[in-house]
Amino acid sequence: MFTGIVEDIGVVQKIEKEQANLHLTVKCGFVPELRVDQSVLHNGICLTVVALQGDSYTVTAIRETIEVTTIGNWKVGQSVNLERGMLLNGRLDGHIVQGHVDFIGKCVSIEEAEGSTYYGFEFKKDTQNTTIEKGSITVDGVSLTVVDSGINTFKVAIIPYTKEHTVFKTYQVGSLVNLEFDVIGKYVSKLMRLGKV
Repeated sequence: MFTGIVEDIGVVQKIEKEQANLHLTVKCGFVPELRVDQSVLHNGICLTVVALQGDSYTVTAIRETIEVTTIGNWKVGQSVNLERGMLLNGRLDGHIVQGHVDFIGKCVSIEEAEGSTYYGFEFKKDTQNTTIEKGSITVDGVSLTVVDSGINTFKVAIIPYTKEHTVFKTYQVGSLVNLEFDVIGKYVSKLMRLGKV
């Protein structure tokens, strides 16, 4: 379980393919505190640490993860948002994030607005997930508040601190991102479809 508050920006050091899996080696500042078997959120994707080496660690992505996330497009040298699992005795500063990506979204607009930046995203129209204004969304592992919600589009407003301390600073129109919709909203939506609410 995560909160969507980015802890560090890691850099992909190595990518190795083994059958249908990808092994990714990532360098970051909190490696000395990691242990094998811990979960780390990588641009919104929950992956398990399988090896530690010096100032980097290795995780493995299976075919399912590669097919439903952007991880198959990652390159050596790429920056990724990182967050370790939340502590139960800490504050929940973002929202409940599972690290289970629902869809790949696309950045369709970037607008500067006197101190903040508005990013617009779109996702598949046939999805049963949705956003609501002032609701939560996770974009590449970052917990954000929706400021404009459409049928298959939404916008978020980013403060300068968030832009500087996440991979949002690398986005351009056309950038692909991992989206995780609010887990409570997903349950409510399914119950309504089943006629249980």
